[in-house]
Amino acid sequence: METVAKKIALVTGASSGIGRAAARALASAGASVVLVGRDEGRLRSVADELPGDHLAVAADVSAEGGAAEILARAVERFGRVDIVLANAGLYLPGDFAAADLAAVRSLLDVNVFGVMAVVREALPAMIAEGGGDIVVTSSVSGHQAIHWEPVYSASKHALQSFTHGVRRQLVGTGVRIGAIAPGVVLNELWGVGESDEIAGKIAAAEGIESSDVAEAVLFMLTRPRHVNIRDLVILPTSQEI
Repeated sequence: METVAKKIALVTGASSGIGRAAARALASAGASVVLVGRDEGRLRSVADELPGDHLAVAADVSAEGGAAEILARAVERFGRVDIVLANAGLYLPGDFAAADLAAVRSLLDVNVFGVMAVVREALPAMIAEGGGDIVVTSSVSGHQAIHWEPVYSASKHALQSFTHGVRRQLVGTGVRIGAIAPGVVLNELWGVGESDEIAGKIAAAEGIESSDVAEAVLFMLTRPRHVNIRDLVILPTSQEI
């Protein structure tokens, strides 16, 4: 099995939800984490609670040159990046006929371009080193079209295609890439914040926690190097889709 101890892990969307849980899990397993998010205050509050040596980078993955600056800051501090969790994302439900096109563009900029930009900036050094791991946060919505969130679903379908295509390009390089695809996650993205509400949904198996997803990400990262988990779908037991 692989270990993440002493590795450098870059996590986008690290100030909340899955990203925050992943940063905690990686740090607890001995990795140094580069936490990326747009809200500097929230980001630093997460970084300050982690054991070990970490770096908080306040940046927008969808901004022009944002991904290059993020990778440059990480390499300046730690010398390399071994793991990328491309997790930053926005959510937009509702009927497309009434959609705000500015919100649609913002979502696609973050969910699709932001992921691609960070991966693009990380790959050359990983390929040169002959190893590295990239995990993309997708969704079960990327595996089937969900009619109440067509824009979000389309963005995650794009990430599935992107992950599968890049994986084939990386064959022989030693670099692994895969996608984690959760169902209902009881965090801020879904507007769930009260602990009693979360506890009730967990008891009914109607949702999973961000920490459940983080554990699945660690599972992907710690497989032997000859194993590449291309897709891991993780659902609440009672979720029907």
